[in-house]
Amino acid sequence: MASMNDKDYYAILEVEKDASTEEIRKAFQTKARKLHPDVNKAPDAEERFKEVSEAYAVLSDPDKRKRYDAMRSGNPFAGAGAGYGTPAGTGGYGDPFGGSPFGWGPFGGGFGGFGGASRQRRSRAYRPRAGADVVYELTVDAEQAKEGVRRGVTYQRYATCDVCHGSGSVEAERPETCPTCGGAGHITVDTGLFGVMMMTCPECEGTGKVVADPCAACGGSGRTLTASEVVVDVPAGAHDGDEVRVAGMGNAGTNGSSTGDFVCRVCVPEERLTRSQANGFNFIGFAIPFLVLGLATSTLASLSLMVIIPVVVGVVLVVRDGIRLAPRWWRNAGVAVANGISNGFMIALVFALMFSCTAGLGRGGYVGRYYW
Repeated sequence: MASMNDKDYYAILEVEKDASTEEIRKAFQTKARKLHPDVNKAPDAEERFKEVSEAYAVLSDPDKRKRYDAMRSGNPFAGAGAGYGTPAGTGGYGDPFGGSPFGWGPFGGGFGGFGGASRQRRSRAYRPRAGADVVYELTVDAEQAKEGVRRGVTYQRYATCDVCHGSGSVEAERPETCPTCGGAGHITVDTGLFGVMMMTCPECEGTGKVVADPCAACGGSGRTLTASEVVVDVPAGAHDGDEVRVAGMGNAGTNGSSTGDFVCRVCVPEERLTRSQANGFNFIGFAIPFLVLGLATSTLASLSLMVIIPVVVGVVLVVRDGIRLAPRWWRNAGVAVANGISNGFMIALVFALMFSCTAGLGRGGYVGRYYW
């Protein structure tokens, strides 16, 4: 059996040595479908399938690829700093972009969330997941919030595909078992020098099921990025931070899953604290426990800095952005002060315990022994 140094993984996958990770994935997808023993009955199909799987396992991992390139170039120490673990920040083979709500599979088909690129990528992975809400912030003035207002909003979202009606498949009614992993969701590859490795199946992305005939319009996901319109009725008496929800107008789910809602978050600038003002009221609240402690223990002079400095800084931060007269603004200010009090309370409690211990030592003093 040829050693890893003798194998040209780039030639096996028929890609260039500077091929991107995405090009390597696509090459493996193409070859895996042709060579899988369940599809290809040629005597050497199984061996060739294992070979392309081994090539993909090494070249798809930046660290392993770096070591492989170093050994092929005759400098086995060039990649000494690389480890053998999962590539940092990739989130594993099933989710190489670590955190996308619908995941980018090795064969594409995922989306980078709301507002992502509209270009669809074909994928056989059957991954039904509920669609996320679309959150939109609508700014209105105090008068409009008081009387109520109706606004039309145009926005982007993922809507159910009109061609496949959300299933991701053009003709097939149900997904089929993944031919690459046999429904297991993972494949085991013996990479020789790197040992036996279990990896998420790049065909089904770990689900064990694939779409029989992916829709060209949506790339097999069952949804497409489109512009939508919705009319939002902000009720009379609305305040900053209130939400108006329109059911079913959020992002469509993948492969026929449920659709999220459109959530309109009302913003009333006259009632909203600026970031500086919120921090200022936090500082003022932070000083209150020390003021109470100082008055209760007659140690206000010792704690003066813990009171004066936060109050002065807090007042400056609040005043420089302007004081509002709206009742809701003062309510928000009270919430910010309360948060500051909760932060300062624990520290003030520690100071109280320190003063208590110090006072106890001062009253008791040192009691010596008398010897007769």
